[in-house]
Amino acid sequence: MITLRYHIISIAAVFLALAVGVVLGTSSVSEGLLTAMSGEKQELRAQVDELGAERAQLKAQADAADQFDTTIAPMAVRDQLAGRSVVVISSADTDDGQRTAMTKLLRDSGADITGEVRLGEALTDPDRTDQLRGVVTQLLPAGVQLPTAADPGTLAGGLIGPLTLVNPQTGQPQAADDARAAALSGLAGGGYATASEGLRPAQLAVVLTGGRVEGDNAADRATALARFATQIDRSGQGAVLAGTTGSADGRGAVGVARVDPAMSSSLSTVDNAETGAGRVAVVMAAREQADRQAGHYGVASSAQGPVPGTRGAS
Repeated sequence: MITLRYHIISIAAVFLALAVGVVLGTSSVSEGLLTAMSGEKQELRAQVDELGAERAQLKAQADAADQFDTTIAPMAVRDQLAGRSVVVISSADTDDGQRTAMTKLLRDSGADITGEVRLGEALTDPDRTDQLRGVVTQLLPAGVQLPTAADPGTLAGGLIGPLTLVNPQTGQPQAADDARAAALSGLAGGGYATASEGLRPAQLAVVLTGGRVEGDNAADRATALARFATQIDRSGQGAVLAGTTGSADGRGAVGVARVDPAMSSSLSTVDNAETGAGRVAVVMAAREQADRQAGHYGVASSAQGPVPGTRGAS
């Protein structure tokens, strides 16, 4: 006779069997999942190691190529700027090593380096535009006329250009020696720019900068520097704006100059001046400027080629 107790025991046995089955099934799935994940982890680790080795190999190749470019650079630029004078202007974010290497190669090219100007942070600070306008107006030498544009980059270039470059038509200084000295002293006092002792006006200018501008007002600072270089170009026989990797981005001075036809039509740019090949491009671009030509060189997609003479080359 089937009793109530028998029914209760039977139902309990069914549930117990189900519970055991679930546990066993879960354990089996978990073991399979863990095994699969472990294998996938090992595969990913192998891929990471392989990519790391490839990266190290590519870096070694790039370093060797740059060392080769740097070694042959003096021969590549020999006499390119013989008989030409150049002033070197650098932004606040320019690396000392970049400045030294660029100046050396310019000398190797036969250029007469007439001096150096280092720009201060204040020059591209949008919060000091009104102050800069007053300083520029006060320091402007007699006979020098400011450009009509009122942005800080153009204003600063409208003053520093005539101080550092000779008149492109006459080849004569655009300011008297005492007026130049007074203006440069005033710029230094305001934190806008400092000039090397004994600076003389040159025919050409090389404007050095870093990569992409970071921090507050990055776009405004990049634009100010691009417009500054453009006004420097207009003040003399020509100018080259040379930046490092990232400078051709939307927040880099080179990138800003390249997308604006009013700047790119006359100002030359280079976007990899931290490399031997880039520095060669700067020298050759300066030679182009002396011949009244402009171009845009480097490795960014907006460049016309690695160096002058390779426009459109892949």
